[in-house]
Amino acid sequence: MTRLLLLLAVALLSLRSEAAPILVNPLQRPGQSLDGKWAYIVDPYDNGYLDYRSQPFDRTDPPSGGYGLDRQPKDPSELIEYAFDDALTLDVPADWNSQDDKLFYYEGSVWYRRHFDAPQDREGKRYILYFGGANYRADVYLNGRKLGTHIGGFTPFQFEVTDRLQAQDNSLVVRVNNERLMEGVPTLNTDWWNYGGITRTVRLIEVPETYVADYTVRLQRTAADRIEARVELKGPEAGNHEVHLRLPELGIDQILTTGEGGVAQVSIPARDIERWSPQHPKLYDLEVATGAESVHERVGFRTIETRGSQILLNGEPIFLRGISIHETDPYRGGRAVTKDEAYQLLRWAQELGCNYARLAHYPHSEHMARLADEMGILLWEEIPVYWTIDWQNPDTFTNAQDQLTGLIERDKNRASVIIWSVANETPPTEARTEFLHKLVDHARELDDTRLVSAALEVHNNPDYPGYAVIDDAFGEFVDVVSFNQYNGWYGNRTPDDLEEVQWKVLYNKPVLISEFGGGALAGSHGDKHARFTEEYQAWLYEQTLPMLERIDGLSGMSPWILVDFRSPRRALPGIQDGWNRKGLIGDNGARKQAFYVLQDYYEQKATEDE
Repeated sequence: MTRLLLLLAVALLSLRSEAAPILVNPLQRPGQSLDGKWAYIVDPYDNGYLDYRSQPFDRTDPPSGGYGLDRQPKDPSELIEYAFDDALTLDVPADWNSQDDKLFYYEGSVWYRRHFDAPQDREGKRYILYFGGANYRADVYLNGRKLGTHIGGFTPFQFEVTDRLQAQDNSLVVRVNNERLMEGVPTLNTDWWNYGGITRTVRLIEVPETYVADYTVRLQRTAADRIEARVELKGPEAGNHEVHLRLPELGIDQILTTGEGGVAQVSIPARDIERWSPQHPKLYDLEVATGAESVHERVGFRTIETRGSQILLNGEPIFLRGISIHETDPYRGGRAVTKDEAYQLLRWAQELGCNYARLAHYPHSEHMARLADEMGILLWEEIPVYWTIDWQNPDTFTNAQDQLTGLIERDKNRASVIIWSVANETPPTEARTEFLHKLVDHARELDDTRLVSAALEVHNNPDYPGYAVIDDAFGEFVDVVSFNQYNGWYGNRTPDDLEEVQWKVLYNKPVLISEFGGGALAGSHGDKHARFTEEYQAWLYEQTLPMLERIDGLSGMSPWILVDFRSPRRALPGIQDGWNRKGLIGDNGARKQAFYVLQDYYEQKATEDE
């Protein structure tokens, strides 16, 4: 553990000193994809990272040795005990677990290497090396020099490499390590598969010397008939620079002038805006342009707020007909990484009748939020503060806060995203509540136009005998009270007992049931009292839905879960076999009986809302 703490400390220093700010709208920027086949070396002892005294090679610049140098023997007498040129390959983006049977359970370091040529005409341009995500820690080297380190498996990171590129045969090496850490976020124990690898796209992005680094365009929180915009430029001429903000369909062509820090802000009247909603997911073409570049985007405009126990979308109450989703492709049994795989998950949610999805338990790929914008699906997005985080470790908090920042900065322009979630099923303690409260404050500081919540637990309270009680102290700080409940699956109750369950929520706030459900093996049939049959799961849903309707302030739900997903905690042979079977869709794509129970319920709720 001492060695792991040392490595984490070194990584955090590297991250803060060398990583560049995240570029807005990276997938639509000019550049070249570095996705495809990468050579790899499995390194369980970290021989490529540590010398025989367990000191990192890259504590010096350039590194004193290690795989990051991607060295070739100068002559037959030189001893080099690794070689990427003769190595096997892995697809990027993808996890390594589902690509190589030998790596199925592997947790540790894998080194990736790719060669690429730089663009020929680089005069007056800057180049940013962008990673959509790598689980969990990535050490990045270019042409034998270390660029930096990123901690966190699901948020993007990047490095400016303008002065590091060579004309041909650039060597890009990435050490990815997915070891679970007590002080990590998530921590040691989770109920999902710890997929390792470069799991999201890698791009070399081209921008001008002074470029559009960031922008936010949305309805003003205090005046919903106005659009507020903030644009930030980076570069030698970022200050006192003209920027065009265009929304052609709204007749907006605004010229902004940045201040000394490269930032310009404006509030624009826009009274004829069509509001984005699940029924009408209206998106407008946006252009942010300087004399050197033009960045295009599609954005929607809507408001989200609460009033008492109601959630209001564009000022009108809405019931969130939702489902929870893991970023898993059930057919491959691996991390869902492509736009098509993201679309499949959201299309299944729409088939179920959902207008809302909870993306659990970590930031999903950027494809999900962009597709949800187009498809009209509201989203809850979450960071992996899960179960028993090291609440009193300041580095753990910084890690969680950094992941929350990365998520908000990436998706702040997505109309579909309405809730930032800071945690799931965390046991109440004073240290935990302080930890989460600081995250809530940070989320609101970055974005005060969305709701903040977390998935809480249900507890017994002697002051309310006979009730299932939601009285978590953290409930004071969230906009929406959300909790997970598994009556009829865990504990002593069966679905027969759910008519007797009474609820007490000690907050006058909207209530979301962030999880409920039970497991079933697709195609397994029998008496409805038999666990893991489709009949039991369907019966559980039939009894749970009217039970939840008795909760005052119920504003929506996201049952657990859309599709079966891999989890090493689920070991029951012949039934689970390493899969969490609570999905409404099996790992073969088959709809289970409970899928249709929930579908019928959502059809009824949609009719009531019309």
